[in-house]
Amino acid sequence: MNFELTKEQQMIRSMVKTFSEKEIKPYAQTLDKDAAFRYETFKKLGELGLLGIPFPEKYGGTDADTISYCIAVEEIGKACGGTGLSYAANISLGASPIYYFGTEEQKQKWLIPMAKGETLGAFGLTEPNAGSDAGGTKTTAVLDGDEYVINGEKSWSTNAGYARQVIVTAVTGKREDGKNIVSALIVPTDAQGIKISCNYDKMGVRASNTCEIVLDNVRVPKENLLGDEKKGFSQFLYTLDGGRISIAALAVGIAQAAFEKALQYSKERVQFGKTISKFQAIQFKLADMAMEIELARNLVYKAAWLKDHGKPFAKEAAMAKLYASEAGFRTCNQAVQIHGGYGYMREYDVERHLRDIKLMEIGEGTSEIQRLVIARQLGC
Repeated sequence: MNFELTKEQQMIRSMVKTFSEKEIKPYAQTLDKDAAFRYETFKKLGELGLLGIPFPEKYGGTDADTISYCIAVEEIGKACGGTGLSYAANISLGASPIYYFGTEEQKQKWLIPMAKGETLGAFGLTEPNAGSDAGGTKTTAVLDGDEYVINGEKSWSTNAGYARQVIVTAVTGKREDGKNIVSALIVPTDAQGIKISCNYDKMGVRASNTCEIVLDNVRVPKENLLGDEKKGFSQFLYTLDGGRISIAALAVGIAQAAFEKALQYSKERVQFGKTISKFQAIQFKLADMAMEIELARNLVYKAAWLKDHGKPFAKEAAMAKLYASEAGFRTCNQAVQIHGGYGYMREYDVERHLRDIKLMEIGEGTSEIQRLVIARQLGC
């Protein structure tokens, strides 16, 4: 086993770190306060080739590996959790399904502009009554001649307000056993009958764009069917497996930011005649935080490595997402505690990290669902 990053991975880390410090971190507090999405950041990320990291050069990408992508997510998330979420969602949910399952024509039309940073993409899976139970999808797509007619509603769709297209899951028929056939369709956001509202007032990751989508007799050509009509459910499960690795990387980034602020503060805050970093109670907290971040990062890299080498990675992705999100929440919570009363104030950032990281235990499969996934992979 070699735990060293390659020269390419080290270069990507250095580049993204420098960019994030200059172009993301200075705006993080304001974007959080105003719940604003900074599209300019994503245009610059595209210019650097960072929106196409895991895709081949022929599709506008940089042909880097999943570990490199995780490194980028971590560094961006360290600067701003909301920006990190939108970045991860754009690649893992908006672009990757088209790369995995799209036709060559679909890749040319939809993937290349995303990889180059010319457009953004979104994914419409969750519904008001279909969250963890994604199989309970109520949105329907009926084939009418050469077009699908789509009706339904989607919730919590990241980036939909700025996306050129949304990949929507919909029921297109019934299987022999009576269960729904769920398919995926590429829906342009300027299609007639689609209404996108971005009015959620969120607890955290407020710099990300989160929307509700209503589809009222939206017509798309049958060529917009993504992948196998009868395998839409298994396609989005595979998509989520990959997405969980990026959410785990984002959790590591947010936790790292909180840890570094807590460590620095502990060396500056004086109580009882010495800095609080000299007290064993604080030292033990910091030691636990550092240990859990390191363990989480190793889980992320292992899951990413497995994916890059074409090996089964569903269990490891779930483990990484579960552990990184829960350990990250503990880390951010302790960072607030170390700061004491100041940790409760906006200006010290750690309260934002705590609010941001809570979503990591919920989005792309709750902690409870991750435990179910792991148990099933164990043969339970």
